[in-house]
Amino acid sequence: MVSLFRMSYKTVGLWGLVVGSSVASTPLWAAESSHYAPVGKGKSDAQHPSSKVAKANLKQQHPPQETIIVKARRRERMEVQLGGQAGVLGTKKGLDLPFNLRSYTSSMILNQQSQTLGQVLENDPSVRTTYGYGNFSEVFIIRGLPIYGDDVAINGLYGITPRQLVSPQLYDSVQVMNGANAFLNGAAPGGTSIGGNINLQFKHAGKDPLLRVTGDYTGTGQGGGNVDMSRRFGESQQFGVRFNAAGMDGQTSIHGERRHSVALGLDTDWHNEAETTRITMDINYQNQNVQQGRGGVLLSSALTSVPKPTAPSHNWGQRWSYEDMHYVFGMVNVEHDLNKHITLYGAFGGLTGKEEGNYSSLTVTNAQTGAGTDGFLYVPYQETNESTRGGARVHVNTGPLKHEINLGASSLWNEVARAWGFGKSSASNLYAPIYSPLPATTLTGGNVHHPKRDMMTRLYSVFFSDTVSFWHDRIALTGGFRYQNIMTKSYGYKQVLTDHYDRDAITPVVGLVIHMTKHSSFYFNRVEGLAPGPQATGANIVNMGQLFAPVRTVQYEFGGKYDIGRFSASLAFYRLTQPNSYVRPYGNTGQGIFTVDGEQRNQGIEFNINGEIIKGLRFNGGTALIDAKQMKGTYEGQRAIGVPGYTINGNIEYDIPFAKGLTLTGRVIHTGHQWANAQNTQRIANWTTYDLGGRYTFLMTRKQPMTLRFGVENLTNSHYWASSYGGYLTEGLPRTFKASLTMDL
Repeated sequence: MVSLFRMSYKTVGLWGLVVGSSVASTPLWAAESSHYAPVGKGKSDAQHPSSKVAKANLKQQHPPQETIIVKARRRERMEVQLGGQAGVLGTKKGLDLPFNLRSYTSSMILNQQSQTLGQVLENDPSVRTTYGYGNFSEVFIIRGLPIYGDDVAINGLYGITPRQLVSPQLYDSVQVMNGANAFLNGAAPGGTSIGGNINLQFKHAGKDPLLRVTGDYTGTGQGGGNVDMSRRFGESQQFGVRFNAAGMDGQTSIHGERRHSVALGLDTDWHNEAETTRITMDINYQNQNVQQGRGGVLLSSALTSVPKPTAPSHNWGQRWSYEDMHYVFGMVNVEHDLNKHITLYGAFGGLTGKEEGNYSSLTVTNAQTGAGTDGFLYVPYQETNESTRGGARVHVNTGPLKHEINLGASSLWNEVARAWGFGKSSASNLYAPIYSPLPATTLTGGNVHHPKRDMMTRLYSVFFSDTVSFWHDRIALTGGFRYQNIMTKSYGYKQVLTDHYDRDAITPVVGLVIHMTKHSSFYFNRVEGLAPGPQATGANIVNMGQLFAPVRTVQYEFGGKYDIGRFSASLAFYRLTQPNSYVRPYGNTGQGIFTVDGEQRNQGIEFNINGEIIKGLRFNGGTALIDAKQMKGTYEGQRAIGVPGYTINGNIEYDIPFAKGLTLTGRVIHTGHQWANAQNTQRIANWTTYDLGGRYTFLMTRKQPMTLRFGVENLTNSHYWASSYGGYLTEGLPRTFKASLTMDL
């Protein structure tokens, strides 16, 4: 059960907005997160319930205020928490999991003024964000492997997240699992989420009424705002309603680029008087629009060097380029306790979306001068998804052994309709763009006015696991499997079946947790990743629509964790392999070809720490070392494209002791060099950015807390290629100013 609580600012102030800050002589404390389960001792959440935990969490909706204050002081300092929703295993404490899982709370989203999911994940040392080729979608790289936006899960369900860009204001937490996860989450419909999983948790109403209003300003002319309100109803507060509305519009810090977004969310929940039945329902709308966005840069195969990055705010994108996306999505969760040992649960989610855009893709043919060609592609895109999951969680004892048995099934239906309109390429230049008029469409693929079905994917699976714990719960051994069926069909422009596959796979899992002390554990896992094969898409691709075989990975991992509440740390060692895919130049035509060749072997070390080092001083960050090589293909032994050998992140916050309510913040992000082609003849340099900021919380005359935030990202205005993943270059963002004011009414 998603346990929901919030403290009244009249009693305990505002902790969620200023972590550890104080005003006057009394610290401002208030829980920002409406989810209690991820940090408790629970073994499930609203999507994967456990009867004991669900009842305990519901009871915590109405505890004495003193209890809430203690919990908030202990846990809500942590903007990053070990643990979260671990797929079919439910919500777990980090120390109890044989996997590497972290949760970023809504406190961090609000305090860092994050406007996209990628900006939230900039805080994670094992995650790097790039853009899709020829468009403006965010692609997340975990353990050297990609996760596309449509393979991000919500409350554990795939297929209901908007493609390309995600508005984080709708979510209570962003959870990141490093590593293969086919057993835990099933196959992702977009063919990624092989090296990790990103899961979002919807917001729900807390114990006390909430009305929070935020206004913000970003870049050189981009304004926005957010309204977050919630309330509970009924004699036993059994009904909860939460509404979120967020939007922004204006020019970004990139010259000529404009972005517009609207996000609306209505989240409701109900439980019966006995608290044995719990239901949540969420419905959301999101619109994202990008005008003259700065896309990726493809390098000609004839180049032996990489062009220097441009000025950070420089924009080589064509003025006619744009992208407009509309999505409606939501889900219903139901859970019921049959008795104290058995809980049944089910979830259904759906999404419908429509996109269209004119995309320009620059191919550089001269690294010194920046000369090249700009392609043109118009794509209308429509998508309809349905996703379900159901199962049971059973707790039984057999002598000295405790069993937690999880069994169930899931399914996903995905249909995509799209078409393509192509135009002639025109001469342009990376450093001195030649802005051409909108090219005439010279070739079409499908009906661009009424796109027809292009691809259909059906995913079915059943799963079973048993976690056996003994020796006073100090040792827990998990064994299980997921049977997965993947069926994909690709259709031609006249609705003729052109390619398909229908394959089965069993993905087993073995996990071991040994609690060495109350606050530390050692873990091991052997797990696999599985996803439908990729389909060749993107601007200026010669094999558009080609369908590839399913992707499968195998991972071995071991590590250790330490968590004392106000401070936590984790260390992981891993090795995984998967088929290697990328876009390579198609001769000197200025076009690219999507290729699957050999496999990629990634092995590495990850170290993370977060929490309060001393009173008033907090840190979260770490480092990731990775050795990613191409194997069994044309370029065996060469480094993988776009995977840095190391990454380092550090976020620090300090409460100024002589200025009550004032907190200063800083962040450093460093990324090692990356290869830009499979031959390893083109390389981009390592890079570092510095961010500074602060926030000040004060009380208005009516005791209403207000928080003023200000930040500068890329303080030194460094110009650098941020990523070469996929075989194309993405430039880092320029110096960006952010300011916002939040009031609880």
